[in-house]
Amino acid sequence: MASPRRATPVDIDEVTSIVTQAFANDPLWSRAMARPDGNTEHHADFWRLFVEGALRYPETWITDEGEATSIWIPPDGTEMSDEQEDRLGELVAEYLGSAAVDYHELMGRLDAAHPRGEPHYYLSLLGTHPQHRGHGIGMKLLAHNLAIIDAEHRPAYLESSNPNNNNRYRRLGFEPHGEFSYPGGGPVVTTMWRPAR
Repeated sequence: MASPRRATPVDIDEVTSIVTQAFANDPLWSRAMARPDGNTEHHADFWRLFVEGALRYPETWITDEGEATSIWIPPDGTEMSDEQEDRLGELVAEYLGSAAVDYHELMGRLDAAHPRGEPHYYLSLLGTHPQHRGHGIGMKLLAHNLAIIDAEHRPAYLESSNPNNNNRYRRLGFEPHGEFSYPGGGPVVTTMWRPAR
């Protein structure tokens, strides 16, 4: 496997590009960010905010050739600063039109589902560049991250937006924690928890 390393702010463009392409056809996020005109150019602006927020911490990883990235929020961290959340709200209003209501509802459901009882690492995003899918690179990167988390004896949490990935996560020790659907009966999100080891 390509060697993983911690990303730094200079990697923001590459990490954003990987995430944008990895989630372009995701069942949940492609719907959540859909525009009536079918344009997808705004996706990178959305994902860049999430990447920028995560890069406030040293828990974003990238493989050395840009095949995959994993974006973690550490215990007691937040995905975005208040200013970044405000900017996200502006992007939603600017690009999504009437779909903005569903996007905000989705974010509320994600927040409500997030466990609060025990400090944990939160896998915000895990993405493999489409040109490198099918080689297990993303799962190997995740396993590498989990070994570091295990050394700290911390639990981990994620939301699976694609049911095709659930068994992959289970093989690495995550178990279903709960689930909810996109507003209006759309795709199902499975929340998954991995106890401390």
